Amino acid sequence: MFSKILIANRGEIAVRILRACREMGISTVAVYSEADRDALHVSLADEAICIGSAPVSESYLNMTAILTAASVTGAEAIHPGYGLLSENAEFADLCRTCGITFIGPPAEVISEMGDKDAARRMMQEAGVPVIPGSEVVDTLKAAFAAAHQIGFPLLVKARSGGGGRGIRLVEREEDFENAWRTASAEAQASFGDGGVYLEKYLYPAKHIEMQLLCDKDGNCVTLGERECTVQRHHQKLLEESPSPAISELIRKKMQEAALKAAKACGYVGAGTVEFLYYDEKFYFMEMNTRLQVEHPVTELVTGLDLVKWQIRIAAGIPLNFTQKEIIPSGHALECRINAEDPSRGFLPSCGTIRLLHIPGGPCVRFDTALYQGYTVPPFYDSMIGKLIVASSSREEAIRKMRTALCELIIDGIHHNVGLQLQILDDPTFRNGTYRTDFMDLLMKEK
Repeated sequence: MFSKILIANRGEIAVRILRACREMGISTVAVYSEADRDALHVSLADEAICIGSAPVSESYLNMTAILTAASVTGAEAIHPGYGLLSENAEFADLCRTCGITFIGPPAEVISEMGDKDAARRMMQEAGVPVIPGSEVVDTLKAAFAAAHQIGFPLLVKARSGGGGRGIRLVEREEDFENAWRTASAEAQASFGDGGVYLEKYLYPAKHIEMQLLCDKDGNCVTLGERECTVQRHHQKLLEESPSPAISELIRKKMQEAALKAAKACGYVGAGTVEFLYYDEKFYFMEMNTRLQVEHPVTELVTGLDLVKWQIRIAAGIPLNFTQKEIIPSGHALECRINAEDPSRGFLPSCGTIRLLHIPGGPCVRFDTALYQGYTVPPFYDSMIGKLIVASSSREEAIRKMRTALCELIIDGIHHNVGLQLQILDDPTFRNGTYRTDFMDLLMKEK
C-alpha cells in the first residue's frame, strides 16, 4: 500500500480523497493555486504546495508543477479525482515515466476511450450496441455524405473531451455546415483536437450509466446503474440509483454490455460506461475512465467506498468480492449544488459564505469544500457541493432529499437549491418517466 498520495485536484473531490486516505492511514499532499490558498483541502492535507496562479492552465493543469510537487514530497502515487487531468493520457504516461503511480487506468486505455470515434469502433467489435453514426469526418463533403446517410436530426460530436463541449444538434440540413464548423472549432479550442463525428439524435431518451470496478488481475464487476437523465446543456443536475425506468432484463443486459466494454479495452480501476436508453433499447455513448462526480449514489446503495477501492487497485490489491456478492439495496439520490443564479440565466455566483448549515440524519451526506467564511472564487467550476441521501424506497428517498434541501443553508452566494426542489416536486420526475427533454420542459413552465 502507498504511504503518501498527492491529490491533483481541488474542491469537494480533493476533500473526499483526503478523507479516504486518512481513513486508510495514508499521508496526503495537496496542491493548490494562489486563489485556493484558503481552501479546505489545503488545511486538511498533511502537506500542501502552491503550484501556480489562479487559471487552471497555470496550476491544476500544470503537469510539470504537479509532478515536481510529487517528487519533492516523496508521494508514491497521484490521485487525479475527476475533471482536470483525470482523463489525460499524457499525464498518466508521464506519471509512469517518473515512477509515480497514476490512480486510474493505464494511459493507453485513457487514450483509446478518449477517442470517441475509436471507442465506438472497439465497442462494435466487442458486440456492444452503439448509436448509429459515422467515423470522424474531416471534410465538409464527407460530413454531408455521412449526414445524409444517418438522417436528421443528428448530433455533431467532438472526438475528444467531454462536459458538453464540441457538441451541436442539427435538425435541418441547411444548418449542418455551420454546426459542423462550430463544433470542430470548439473542440479544437477546448481539447486541442478538432476531430468530430456524427451520431443519430435519439431524443428524448434516458441517460443511464454502469459503474465498474476492475483490478489488475482481470477481475471486473459492475456495481449497478445510475440514472443521470436530469441535465441542463449536457451537464448533470441530479442522479439516482437504481433507475426507476428500466426492467431487470434491461439492467442485466446493460451490465453484460458494460463488462464487455471493460474487457475489450483492458480496463483497470473505477470507470463508467454511459448508455442512452431509447425505445426499449440501449446504446453505448462513451466510457469515462475516471471517478464520476455522482459516485456517492453507488456507494450508498452498495456500501462500497469507490475511492478506497481505486487506491487499493492502483496498489495492486485484487477485488475481494465477486459479482454475485454485490447486491445493491435501497435507493439513493444526489443533487448537485451549484454556485449560480437560475433566475438570471444561471449566471455564476461567487462571494463569501456568511452562514453554512449542513443537513444531517441517517444516510444524509453533503460532500463539499465549503466552510463558513470561505470565499468562493470565480475561476473554477460552479459546483460547490453534492447532497446525497439514501432510503429503503425511491418515494422515501425523494422525501428525505426534499427535507435535506430545505434544511441546507448557504448564505452569501446564489445557488440552485430552489431549482432542485422544483425538480423533485415535478410529477414527471416523481413517477420516474422523465427523459432528456425534462429540464427544457421544466424551464418553459417557469
